[in-house]
Amino acid sequence: MDIRKLKKLIELVETSGIAELEITEGEESVRISRHASTAPAEVVAQSPAATAGPEREAGSRTAPPGAEPPHGHEITAPMVGIFYAAPSPGAKPFVEVGSTVAPGDTLCIIEAMKMMNQIESDTAGRVAKILVENGNPVEYGQALFVIEE
Repeated sequence: MDIRKLKKLIELVETSGIAELEITEGEESVRISRHASTAPAEVVAQSPAATAGPEREAGSRTAPPGAEPPHGHEITAPMVGIFYAAPSPGAKPFVEVGSTVAPGDTLCIIEAMKMMNQIESDTAGRVAKILVENGNPVEYGQALFVIEE
């Protein structure tokens, strides 16, 4: 992987406040992780075999102790980026708690690498919870919304 790409990714992690970023290109894999808010980002290169396995997947989505699991269908972040609830600053949010959504309705925008990505509902129902505040960073697989079907 190109050193310039690595430097850009480290800058992204440091400026966005995300805890961890993992990128795979072909057989190369890089994980950039920040363990403390004041520590600089740490880069760990891994072989493809080290990133695979059910134990890694099982540990990546554990809920914090004492957290009540949400009831309903979770919409998760398909990428790392910044969560935006509305199409522009000061505009009305795409959805609010209690809004009715259909498959394909836009729920939010995630900005990743200066690209605005619309996140759509994959189910019909009512928005029960919005789990992320506007302008906050999100990680891949992080729950964004709970939709009651």
